[in-house]
Amino acid sequence: MITLVDATGATSVTELNPSPAFSKPTAPLTSRTVYAAAHVVPRTTADNVPGAPADLDWDATLAFRHHLWSWGLGVADAMDTAQRNMGLDAAATRELITRSAAEARSVGGALVVGVNTDHIEDRVISLEAVIDAYKHQLHLTEDAGASVVLMASRHLARAAQSAEDYERVYSEVLSAAGAPVILHWLGSAFDPELGSYFGSSATDAASSTLLKIIANTPDRVAGVKMSLLDAAAERAVRAQLNEPARMFTGDDFNYVSLMGGDSSGYSDALLGAFAALGPHASAAVQALDAGDTAAYQRILGPTEALSRQIFAAPTFYYKTGVAFLSWLNGHQPGVGMVGGLHATRGLPHLSEIVRLANDCGALEQPELARERWHALLAVSGVPA
Repeated sequence: MITLVDATGATSVTELNPSPAFSKPTAPLTSRTVYAAAHVVPRTTADNVPGAPADLDWDATLAFRHHLWSWGLGVADAMDTAQRNMGLDAAATRELITRSAAEARSVGGALVVGVNTDHIEDRVISLEAVIDAYKHQLHLTEDAGASVVLMASRHLARAAQSAEDYERVYSEVLSAAGAPVILHWLGSAFDPELGSYFGSSATDAASSTLLKIIANTPDRVAGVKMSLLDAAAERAVRAQLNEPARMFTGDDFNYVSLMGGDSSGYSDALLGAFAALGPHASAAVQALDAGDTAAYQRILGPTEALSRQIFAAPTFYYKTGVAFLSWLNGHQPGVGMVGGLHATRGLPHLSEIVRLANDCGALEQPELARERWHALLAVSGVPA
C-alpha cells in the first residue's frame, strides 16, 4: 500500500501497482519522431537557492539522457524543462549542450538543443542585439555538433513592435543556420512574458506570422514545436505546413490525440511530459510501428491525466513534477532542484502525482517510489 495526503492533511492509502512490462525497442522508432525534453539534476550538497549559479550533478544529469536514449527516444536538451530562464545560468547551459552532444555521439542518440538569447543579462536590448545573441548561441551549438531548436526569446518579445520585426529577426537568424532548425512557440501558460509572441496575443494572427517566417526560409525550418496547450490551434497550423517542416507537439495536455492523428495528419512530439513518461512514450510508438492503434491508446491514454497534473497551473512550475518523478523512479539521488525550484509544489500536489503515476504505471520501481515518498512525507510531518 502507498499513503496519499490531501490539502486538509487527511491521509488515505491505495494499493501499489506493479510497473508495466514494457520492452525497450530493438530497432529505431519509425512511425513518429519523439523527443523528450530532459531536466537537470543538481548536486545534492550544492547551494540550490534562488539566484545561485547552477551546480549540476553531471553523472545523474547525463545518465538520465542515456535512460531516454535507451528507450529509443530523442532528447531535447537545454530547453524549458532544463530550467532555462528559471535557474539554469548561461555557463551551465553551455556546458550542458557540450556534454549532451558528446554523450549523444557516443551512443548514436538523437539530440536537439535550445538556442535562445538568455546569456544577455540586460533586460531590454535592440533587435540588432537580439539577432546577434541568437547567432552567438546558434554557432556555439552547431560547433558542439547538436541540432537546434530556436527557442522563443523574452528579449525579442520585449523589443519587437510588430509582426514584421519577428519576420526580420527570424529571417536573419535562420539564414545563418548551417542546417534546418525547429522553431519553438511557447505560450503564456509556460512563460507569461511571451503572451504576444509573433506579434499578437490572437492565435490566428500570430500563426500567420509564424507561417510567413517558414515560407520565407523553407529550407531552414525542419519543423515547429507548438506549446500553446491548444489542440485546435496546433491542428490548424499543422494543416498549413509544407514539407519538410513537421509539427512537433508541445501540448502536454492533448498529446495522445495529436500524436495519434486524424484525417488531417498527425504530430510528432517534443514534450517535457515524456521526460516523466519515457517508457510509456516508447512503448506507445512501438505499438504504432506495429500498426496497433488500440495498444497505442491503451498505453498512452491513461498518462494524460498524470501529465495534466504535472503541468497544472501555474504551468511553468511543471519542472518540479518532472524532477520529483525522476527522484521517485531512482534516476537521481535527491529531490532538490536548481534554484530551489523543488519548493514550488506542495505535498497535496505531489501526492496527486503519486496517485496518478501509480494508476498509469509511471512508477518504474514501485517499491523504491513508495519508500522515497513515505520518507518525504515523514520529514514533512505526515505519518505514512
